[in-house]
Amino acid sequence: MKNRIDTVIFDLGGVLIDWNPEYVFLDVFEGDREKMQWFFDNICTMNWNEEQDAGKSLADATEERVALFPQYEEWIRMYYGRWEEMLGGAIQGSVAILKSLIAQEKYKVVALTNWSAETFPIARERFDFLQWFEGIVVSGQENTRKPFREIYDITLDRFGIAAERSVFIDDNLRNVKAADTIGINGIRFTSPEQLSKSLGEFSIHV
Repeated sequence: MKNRIDTVIFDLGGVLIDWNPEYVFLDVFEGDREKMQWFFDNICTMNWNEEQDAGKSLADATEERVALFPQYEEWIRMYYGRWEEMLGGAIQGSVAILKSLIAQEKYKVVALTNWSAETFPIARERFDFLQWFEGIVVSGQENTRKPFREIYDITLDRFGIAAERSVFIDDNLRNVKAADTIGINGIRFTSPEQLSKSLGEFSIHV
């Protein structure tokens, strides 16, 4: 028998908000996906980006990367210089699920996101639904990030959440598995349709 769920924790990027550096760099590399992927794999990597999600300043990160790879300076500076263009729209099916959960008034609904403290205000300004949450834990403001246990504990403590009575939705399997290890019920997001079905398995109907 599963515990009755009283809290839903949403990731933001990839679940509610479409964010993708391809929106800038596919054009920069004139449609050459192989060249673009090489740049992401070797220069402005996801691991590097996550350092900023954990609180490192964008300026420091950029200057350090330029010093390492001066021949790619123009492209490196574009990464945060044109960051706002990497923001796509809302993932509407997921926003509809969020709206339904809040309207039911049965669940505490919060967010836990890996996001730079410097760029998050841009998203907050752009997406009205970010005001709907009871609260949002932003990794860059906490100087730690998923999948480290500390940020999950911060979220549970800050909002008085019992791990076993919560579900956590994230598109990154690594982050979902980390939540599972501390007793939070993890759901890996692949689509709004799949999310609706997965929530139903916890008797959460949207």
